[in-house]
Amino acid sequence: MTLASDILLANRLADVAGTVIRPLFRAKLAHEIKADFSPVTEADRAAEEAMRRLLEVEAPSDGIIGEEYGSERLDASRHWVIDPIDGTASFMSGRPIFGTLIALLQEGSPILGVIDQPISGERWVGAVGQPTLFNNRPAKTRRCGNLADAVLAATGPHHFSEDDGKCFTALTSQTSRARTVFGGDCYNYGLLAIGHVDLVVEAGLKLHDFAALIPIVEGAGGTMCDWHGNQLHCESEGHVIALGDHAHIAQVIDLLDYCN
Repeated sequence: MTLASDILLANRLADVAGTVIRPLFRAKLAHEIKADFSPVTEADRAAEEAMRRLLEVEAPSDGIIGEEYGSERLDASRHWVIDPIDGTASFMSGRPIFGTLIALLQEGSPILGVIDQPISGERWVGAVGQPTLFNNRPAKTRRCGNLADAVLAATGPHHFSEDDGKCFTALTSQTSRARTVFGGDCYNYGLLAIGHVDLVVEAGLKLHDFAALIPIVEGAGGTMCDWHGNQLHCESEGHVIALGDHAHIAQVIDLLDYCN
């Protein structure tokens, strides 16, 4: 398959997931709490099932790594990484700041990523060597003169361990508390890619949480790495930095490395 055909398939995967999710948004759904203490609903499972069915038809030799139903064909050179609803808590609360995440890995590295917000109709598509598109128009991160002026986003302080929380606090001491926002999950990275957020910092993410974000942020002119500045890949531990203006990356890493 070519990258162009992979992009078409990724868009179709987002379409089928959205078809499942939209009728269930703000519906009265039961939920369960998984072993990692995250919630899961009928919508999460049904959307992943729909994407898996399409992949079995259109890319039967590719591997699949999904949040809800695990992995298939891990020995393949290509893997589709799917998270049907990244931000299930927001979905359950009726807040349209969740997203469907779709990534394609080649030999463990993301070459294609999609964030789809099926309620607002917003979609980001990033692919290696190509500019990121937001609803089919080029997306661009913004420059940030000083870290003190940056809009910093994170899912929430309670998602950090005690030690990671100290590092995050060291970072927020150099940014504006008035411009720090919590909640949003993958949506924050989409906002960074179109110049509304400057910095996203997370810990404890899994591959399905961040794989799709890398081509999107980087294709929009931003930077993604772990807290030590290392490139993210399938074996990364899940400490993630996304930064719109690369000029501040050394300062951000130094602050997060404060207690490591």
